[in-house]
Amino acid sequence: MQIADQCVVSFHYTLTDDAGAVIDTSSGREPLAYLHGAGNIVPGLEEALVGRSAGDRFKVAVAPEQGYGLHHEGLVQQVPAAAFAGVDAIEVGMEFHAQGPQGPLAVTVTAVEGDTVTIDGNHPLAGKTLNFDIEVTEVRESTEEERMHGHVHGSGGVEH
Repeated sequence: MQIADQCVVSFHYTLTDDAGAVIDTSSGREPLAYLHGAGNIVPGLEEALVGRSAGDRFKVAVAPEQGYGLHHEGLVQQVPAAAFAGVDAIEVGMEFHAQGPQGPLAVTVTAVEGDTVTIDGNHPLAGKTLNFDIEVTEVRESTEEERMHGHVHGSGGVEH
């Protein structure tokens, strides 16, 4: 069976940056399972999987525009440390939830200089090329319930 919209795909992956450093991998875990065409994975990887079958292995570089998007400087802000009331020590790498103009936004602390904290609302992989090494392990028809819910149920998917 070839990968097409509304089928369930399971695959192992290793994601690296342009320098070859591993960002994430399914090695030692169950393969990742997703419902093809439901927007469960980044668009560039989903597009690269179309027409593939179980047993296929390949590498693909996904440009930022087809991954987590470009890095937007407008999502980087400097705020007073007083905005973090109740936090004893603000450190680089800490993550918080903020209210942005379009609703809730996850932000990461990228710098702390005196009483000024720099936060970044971009996804940590925004602006980066995503280098995937993929092994497709299974392709199957989705169930009606999976199609209705927009995600995979069972092994490698959501249990509910």
